[in-house]
Amino acid sequence: MNGLSGTSVLVVGAGFGGLSTACYLADAGADVTVVEKNDGLGGRASTLERDGFRFDMGPSWYLMPDVFERFFGEFDREPTDYYGLEHLDPHYRIFFKDGDRVDVTPDLERSKEVFESYEDGAGDALERYLEQSAENYEVGMEHFVYEDRPRLRDWLDGDVAKQARGLTLLGSMQDHVENYFDHPKLQQIMQYTLVFLGGSPNNTPALYNLMSHVDFELGVWYPEGGMGGVVDGMADLGRELGVEFVTDTPVSEIMGRRGGFKVTTEPGETFFPDLVVSDADYAHTELELLDEGKRAYDADYWESRTYAPSAFLMYMGVEGDVEELEHHTLVLPTDWQQHFDEIFEDPAWPEDPAYYLCVPSKTDDSVAPDGHSNLFALVPVAPGLHDDSETREYYRDLVLDDVAENTGVDLRDRMVVEETFTISDFADRYNAYGGSALGLAHTLRQTSLFRPSRRSESVDGLYYTGSYTTPGIGVPMCLISGELTADAVREDAGLDPVRQG
Repeated sequence: MNGLSGTSVLVVGAGFGGLSTACYLADAGADVTVVEKNDGLGGRASTLERDGFRFDMGPSWYLMPDVFERFFGEFDREPTDYYGLEHLDPHYRIFFKDGDRVDVTPDLERSKEVFESYEDGAGDALERYLEQSAENYEVGMEHFVYEDRPRLRDWLDGDVAKQARGLTLLGSMQDHVENYFDHPKLQQIMQYTLVFLGGSPNNTPALYNLMSHVDFELGVWYPEGGMGGVVDGMADLGRELGVEFVTDTPVSEIMGRRGGFKVTTEPGETFFPDLVVSDADYAHTELELLDEGKRAYDADYWESRTYAPSAFLMYMGVEGDVEELEHHTLVLPTDWQQHFDEIFEDPAWPEDPAYYLCVPSKTDDSVAPDGHSNLFALVPVAPGLHDDSETREYYRDLVLDDVAENTGVDLRDRMVVEETFTISDFADRYNAYGGSALGLAHTLRQTSLFRPSRRSESVDGLYYTGSYTTPGIGVPMCLISGELTADAVREDAGLDPVRQG
């Protein structure tokens, strides 16, 4: 598979999209170099190490294991060639702020009993809901996620109509979930995954009910070493395929076109590749790295988009155990609409936040010293908010008080390591537009062909990968984006796609 032999490709950014694209193009024979701004690989899946603690700074849920299996399988390998996997039970715990507690487990019958305890008939409704979710997942992944349809005409043929028949495509997730469940807590359980897509129940298309199949039936897993272990595995695969990685090297300018690029870096190093793939923030690439005449989308375009939340993150090394918490724990107000309004409608720091707690030391002894727990808290917040030191300190105290009140875990006098990371940090470390943690939200007007193109419309030979392109947000989606971007490169070179059939 050496169809790109002799072609040099520079990948800007070593997030999951960049790592995936690099592997596919190197396997096709290209001479691939990945240039990363920061001191480690992984993009938002960075790792923070302090005093014997190792924190995943970004993604921490290993979902859709089939996507990882498919990715490594393209290179005749398996995920377990690079990292171990443990199936979590329970998948996660939910604390509702009125005192209720729910564990979501791999046992569907137990889940049905939990649902039935809140609402008569909800157990059977869950089974019906998951049947629809599984159908959406199977058809949606095979025919609408793994197949790139970047133009309107790609959707206007009989095959698309045939495959889409029966899918829940339109309407909001809120409307869709209300067709099955009346109880607001059950609706919340079915909708919390929207946070991973950067949306709210009212602005995310109902198609994304497929995430419930991911959640309840494909399971939640933990990779050995956390998501940093997955990054290390993909980097090892890349090196086996011939990829070269260069870190601590921010790119400052991209000039030229197919066969004649000049890419300049802040340290003063210059690259002259035939092709460029950007896994950097799409808006940053266009507005900061390209000349104005080479931009496909202007500043007004980026200003007009709906962005996924940023996050207020606290990385905490804690003395002792945190028995009340599971590996993944959600803390939800009984009415979370106000929190979504404070992200999408009237941006403000949430006074009654919904948030996520992760304790990987429950599963992995290597991420914390003996006798300690590794813990981080993530509160979704609106991008673009002011986050000076006083605001951070106030919100840190608010979160710690809320954790103590609603989970029974008081962390305030037990922390031996503490770091915060929020809006301006996302902007500084990842060049994230507005400090968004994820990029463009998955609204109906920003899904599929309505997301920015993976081929630059202004610079021949410049491509994009990662969460801004299709299929969108999330680690599995970025892996697939890498495949689709590699397919675009191959197609433009007159070659067959990576996968056939």
